[in-house]
Amino acid sequence: MRSGGYFGIVGTMNNSDAVTTLAALAQESRLAVFRLLVRHAPTGLTVGVIAEQLDLPAPTLSFHLKTLAHAGLVNTTQEGRFVRVHACVERIDGLVGFLTESCCNGHPEICRPRMQPTLDSAG
Repeated sequence: MRSGGYFGIVGTMNNSDAVTTLAALAQESRLAVFRLLVRHAPTGLTVGVIAEQLDLPAPTLSFHLKTLAHAGLVNTTQEGRFVRVHACVERIDGLVGFLTESCCNGHPEICRPRMQPTLDSAG
């Protein structure tokens, strides 16, 4: 097994990175936050809007955002009095690449058609 796959501009994803990323998403509220941000990519959402849409108290949301940021899944930008949060979709792309790099005995192109949603499965 290779030590890790290419991971965007950060470098190489390794087992530790993958575990940290998966652990951050292995909690219902954090997964909901990340999925909400992915739906609003690339513009992101302000912390207040996230809290409102997911009905999360500010201290709870702050805790979850810190965990997601530590895992490299979100980043923030200051906009005057507001903080805007963005999903780091590249991190998930890197994770999926890492998890599937040896798929089909090193020939992931064999599996790709099954990974693509079809019109029949979308309905």
